[in-house]
This record gives sequence, structure tokens and C-alpha cells, in this order.
Amino acid sequence: MADFDLAIIGGGINGTGLARDAAGRGLRVLLVEMNDLASGTSSASSKLIHGGLRYLERGAFRLVREALSEREVLLRMAPHVIRPMRFMLPPLPGLRMPLKLRFGLFLYDLLGARKLLPAARTVDLTHHPVGQPLKRLFLYGFEYSDCCVDDSRLVALNALDAAERGAVIRTRTRCMRVERRDEWELVLNSRGQRDVATARVLVNAAGPWIGEVADTVIRKPLKAPVRLIKGSHIVVRRRFEHDSGYILQAADGRVVFALPFAEDFTLIGTTDENFVGDLNSPAPDPDEITYLCDVVNEYFRETVSPDELVWSFSGVRALYDDGAGRPEDVTRDYELVLDEHHGEAPLLTIYGGKITTHRRLAEAAMARIGKFFEALPPWTAGSTLPGGDFAPDGFYPLVAESIGRWPFLSEPHARRLVRAYGRRVERILGDAQSMQDLGACFTGNLTAAEVRYLVENEWAQTADDVLWRRSKLGLKATPAERSALGQFIATLSKETARPTPP
Repeated sequence: MADFDLAIIGGGINGTGLARDAAGRGLRVLLVEMNDLASGTSSASSKLIHGGLRYLERGAFRLVREALSEREVLLRMAPHVIRPMRFMLPPLPGLRMPLKLRFGLFLYDLLGARKLLPAARTVDLTHHPVGQPLKRLFLYGFEYSDCCVDDSRLVALNALDAAERGAVIRTRTRCMRVERRDEWELVLNSRGQRDVATARVLVNAAGPWIGEVADTVIRKPLKAPVRLIKGSHIVVRRRFEHDSGYILQAADGRVVFALPFAEDFTLIGTTDENFVGDLNSPAPDPDEITYLCDVVNEYFRETVSPDELVWSFSGVRALYDDGAGRPEDVTRDYELVLDEHHGEAPLLTIYGGKITTHRRLAEAAMARIGKFFEALPPWTAGSTLPGGDFAPDGFYPLVAESIGRWPFLSEPHARRLVRAYGRRVERILGDAQSMQDLGACFTGNLTAAEVRYLVENEWAQTADDVLWRRSKLGLKATPAERSALGQFIATLSKETARPTPP
């Protein structure tokens, strides 16, 4: 008998979402990730849960409908890491006709089956806060709803829920090769320690590495072509005080978002470029940075220049190659390719996918491979992720409740903790009576108690795991603070070292 029912290669949103779904149906699940969770594309998104307004122009109605229906499902599932956001679309003369934009938003609302999110409307920008940062030529705009998300935390919470339902999550573990017979044999390497696991079904959810995994690990080329598309973002100091985002039309027909980010910053993106290079270190090209600055400068009074960047990052999407010419026209829908032959263990390869549709992708994947198991029916639609067991409009009441219970917390500190952990802030703060009870502070309000929780429960092993993927405190941390944090984590890791699971 195989050790596991399902083995998944890849610890991004697709892999962890599937691991959670499968574990909740009673399957024995193994997930292996060669680096940290969300260390690739899943932490390099635009941080949005959205239907994809621009996809309507391309006639991708099924994708848009599915994504729109998922917004409120995910908002109920994780109201701490996901929150509603209003977006402003100011029409730029000479581009899409205002009537076309208004009809598109009407269709967006119609397809969305909204219950929690307000409808689109036309706004007078001369008397509305969202109009203040814009140039005076913008007299009106179209306001609509989507949601924003802490992408890498969403991945970590999916992995955590999967583990609490019995899945084995192994980070910093490379699958060196597999042998395919009536079951899969996986040869694994974790920091020089080699071991073997077996599984009935294998899933290649390695994102942009799916081709490399197919060629070098599975040793069987992909059955369908993959197209690697890079999307880049830049971060600058905050350009507006309100909490709405902007969707800006570019002259080439693409759109660029300008979003409030990590309290004190503005996130600008994304681009669409064919990617060739090292998958381990994608980065924005100077032309991409200039492009994003130029688009923003068409709209905002205060200009943005490349030398003002606080941070920049790129992610590479592994999309199903549908033959589209321009990178921005390649389908954003997911594709599931099942390879099954009599007498051989099945293989499922995942192409594409969006953070917004990760839960539906997991359900679709289980529908494809469910015939190989005696699994329970779908269950995630009405579930919550760890810490998310409160109402979608309950964030600020929970912040107030937390300050009442732990009065030494500042409001920004309480907001950050509740946004990251929801009701599980109790597992970090416990019986603390003062900040001193939480131990050393490494940067801002990041305490030893929080770091310990992340090491013991969320697979954090380095300073970057904490500063960039479990939070975005890396935006403010100094080199000395990073070093001190890394040393502390190394000490914790020795204290909590456990034998490698099977």
C-alpha cells in the first residue's frame, strides 16, 4: 500500500489549495516544495481577488463569471487576509469609450452575483477623495468593487489548514526523481537527507517549473505546451491617503493598477512580457519600470520616477499556450491535463490558474482524479481558513476586541496582527500583559512571540520567510534587524528540530 493517496509537487497557491481540499476529503496527502511556501509566483501577484475586468474584452466569460462568484466565497473564507476594495477607473480621453466602460461594469456586476460587495457607480471626481490625487482633467470616473489579498499568507493558511487535516507539508524538500509503476515512488532530498515516499496519484503543481519537473523529475515531456509570462510590479511611498485602488488604462490597451499597500506604500503593476531566463530570479527590466511609471504619470498629479522605488518584484506565470500572439492575450484560465494509462499511476499537470480561482481549481482537480479514490464530496465552499472564523465585516470589531483584551497593543499593531492571523492572534499573544512579555522586537512591532509562532506552525525557517512571505515587514527592516532576526530563527529552529516525516 502506498504511503500517500496524493503527492503534490509545488507549494504555491495551486498546490496548497489542492492539498487542503484533498486532505479535507480524507485523502492521505504529501506536498513537497523545494523552497519556502509561496516563494515563487504566488507571492508576486497584484494582491487582488478579482474577476478580471479586462478579460471581458476578450470574451472570457466563463473565467470572469467563475472568478466573480469566488470573490465573496473567499471573503467569507478568509476575512482577515482578504478585504473588499473599491476601485476607481478614470476614463482617459482617446482610449476606451466611456459608454463601453460603463456597460462593461454593468456586465461585471451582472455576472458577479454580489451580496456583500456594492455595485458600480459613476463618481464626480471633483468632489470625491479619490479624485484628489488625479490630474484636473479627470472630472468623473467609474467606481466598482473587487477585493485585495495578502497572497503569500493565503498560501500559508491553505497549507496550515491542510496540515491540520492530516496532510504532510514538506518545505525545502526537492523531489529529485520519480518512478512510475502502479504507484509513484518519489525520491526526496531535504538538505542532504534522502528518503523515499510512495503515492497513488502525482500532481505537478510546480507553476513556472512544471516543464522542468516534467523533463528532469518525471522524465516525460509535457503533453500540452506552456507559455511563461512575466508580470512585474513596483512599490513607492504612499501616493494617496484613502483605501481605494485605481485601474488605469494604458495607451497600448493594457491596464495598470495603483493600490494602497502595506499601510505606507503604493503598489503599481502589472506588466505582461514573455519570459526567458532564470526562473529562480525574475526581476523587472528597466523598460518595464519605465512603462509603469509612465502609465501612472498620465493620471496622477505627483509623478513617479524609477529612482523612487522602495521595492520591485516579478512573478512568472505558467500559462496554457493557446497560440495567442501578445503576452497579454494568452488565456488566464487554468488547464488540467490528466495522463493515465492502464497499469500506470495517474499524473495530473496544472497549467495557469489565478489566486482568485484557486479553490475552484482544486475542486476541478479533485473531480478529475476523484475516480481513483473513495473521497468525500466537495466541502470548501462554506469553510473558513485558520483564524478566519468571523464575519466578513468583523475585522474592525475584532481589532477593537483585541485591543480591549491586550491594551498594550497599539492600533497599527493590532490591525497588522488581526489582518495576518485573525482570531489566532490569541495563539501569539496568549496571557501577555505587556509588550515585554512578547520578547524582543526585531523590526517595527514584530516580536519574538510572533516569530516563534511562525517557526513552530507556519514553516518559517529564515528571516526572509518572515519578512517577505509571512509579512511585508521587509519593506522597513534594516540589514542589522534582518541579521538579528535570522540569528533568532536559527536558535528557534535548533530548539524545535524534529525528525523528518515520512
